Amino acid sequence: MLPFLLSPLLVLGPAVPQETHHGPYSLTFHSIGMSGPEAGFPSFQATGYLNDRAFFHYDSESGKAEPRGPWRQVEGMEDWEEVSKRQKARGDFFLKNLKEIMGYYKDRGNHIMQEKIGCELRNNSYCRAFWIIAYDGRDYIEFNTEIPAWIALHPVALKTKLKWETEGSVQRAKAYLEEECPRMLQNYLQYSKTFLDRQDAPSVSFTSQVGPGNLKTLKCLAYNFYPQPVSMYWTQAGSAVETDEWGAIVPSEDGTYHSWVTVKVPSSDTGPYSCHVQHSSLAQPLIVPWNEGQEAGAVGTS
Repeated sequence: MLPFLLSPLLVLGPAVPQETHHGPYSLTFHSIGMSGPEAGFPSFQATGYLNDRAFFHYDSESGKAEPRGPWRQVEGMEDWEEVSKRQKARGDFFLKNLKEIMGYYKDRGNHIMQEKIGCELRNNSYCRAFWIIAYDGRDYIEFNTEIPAWIALHPVALKTKLKWETEGSVQRAKAYLEEECPRMLQNYLQYSKTFLDRQDAPSVSFTSQVGPGNLKTLKCLAYNFYPQPVSMYWTQAGSAVETDEWGAIVPSEDGTYHSWVTVKVPSSDTGPYSCHVQHSSLAQPLIVPWNEGQEAGAVGTS
């Protein structure tokens, strides 16, 4: 079990610290293992994320770790053939661990284990880390760096906790999360800050639709913005009005995001209504008025 816990996700040379912006910047690895995958589905796959952007993916079907997005054009960041070998070894341990947990539950058939592990930097300094494992969609066990200890999140996980801690994984897991992972992230930032620090201002457009109860739904859509955090709300004559629905912040194919906010008003109501959008790319909130009969649009400027 111990090699699975401590096998390096990626092996890097010495990191050269560099001054970051304010951050935070995060490095996260998501892994999924299946005990009995169907044809066409890999038994193990892992994806690495810098902030919210996938920069590499590996699956046991292809046996290759490959860069994603703009990192395809980055040279010198990783030796992807070596990463592929290490991910294969890690996948073998991952699946061995999954079958061990299945034994604790006395389960057969197809079961899934998921892992999320990573760390964050702010102002070039470590600020937090996380390592959590789920079994069949339920949180199973996580590592607490402050105690430090493995925390069982299900009664069966007490067996895993005892085994792992008996094998001496605690201090090594803590060192990985608080020392090795931040160094890895600092190294990646040397190649990635151009992508991660980009600021794309939102564009805004409207739609309206009359529905049951003679109510009209006004929808304000913000799109093409990056990074992810955004705040949106409606006002009437300068005063905030109660939101009917605030959509999730959804990734687009080009790496930007979009979201929306709606409000219900009487169909005879012509306003004035405005949509307010706050985003880190904007020096001040973008305020776009809605006009009856004209589905207006606007583009924010930094």
